[in-house]
Amino acid sequence: MNEVFLKCLFEFIGTAVLVLFGDGVVASNVLKKSKGENGGFIAGPYSGAHLNPAVTLGLAAAGTFSWALVVPYIVAQMLGGFVGAVLVYAFYKDHYDATDDPALKLATFCTAPAIRNYGRNLFSEVLGTFVLVFVILALATEGNTPEMGMGAMGAFPVSMLIVALGMSLGGTTGYAINPARDLSPRVAHALLPIKGKGPNDWAYSWVPVAGPVAGGLLAAGLYCLIFC
Repeated sequence: MNEVFLKCLFEFIGTAVLVLFGDGVVASNVLKKSKGENGGFIAGPYSGAHLNPAVTLGLAAAGTFSWALVVPYIVAQMLGGFVGAVLVYAFYKDHYDATDDPALKLATFCTAPAIRNYGRNLFSEVLGTFVLVFVILALATEGNTPEMGMGAMGAFPVSMLIVALGMSLGGTTGYAINPARDLSPRVAHALLPIKGKGPNDWAYSWVPVAGPVAGGLLAAGLYCLIFC
């Protein structure tokens, strides 16, 4: 099997599972008649398990990942995010039908700011992603492969980092910190035949894309200043 295809396949699968879990937690918590309603939540060896275009771009900018793989990885991640969101909808279809509030339905697919202030919302996404990517880079060791990422350094420390980011910096925007986690599911929301759904909030959709990309590149720049 082609090596690039294999890597992208695992990015696709990994991102689909990431969104399935992430959006599934929200769906379980907010959709009507779910056993998890109002329950509250906290939010590989083959590809490096970036699962996030901002991470892929940040690693490439820092010189620890091949630029030739950036576009294939991002395509795989975005497709995986879309499929993950579709799976959440299929799983919770009856509960989507039982939920009247269109905003709650949209919230199971993508993020929205607690207070809409585009400048501060953008800053929140930039800072959250900056911390994520910089810590991933800083924790990397000499023994990692060029495709190093979450998988190469072990899933547990990065998982704990994401939990900490959610608890400390997630209150303003829901901390997308990942275009594949926000834009792809938002597109899925637009295309799926969801009963009683509302608008897709495209006016905000650029924030959880531009913010993570900028944060990842800034983290790479600081990493290079310190370590390169």
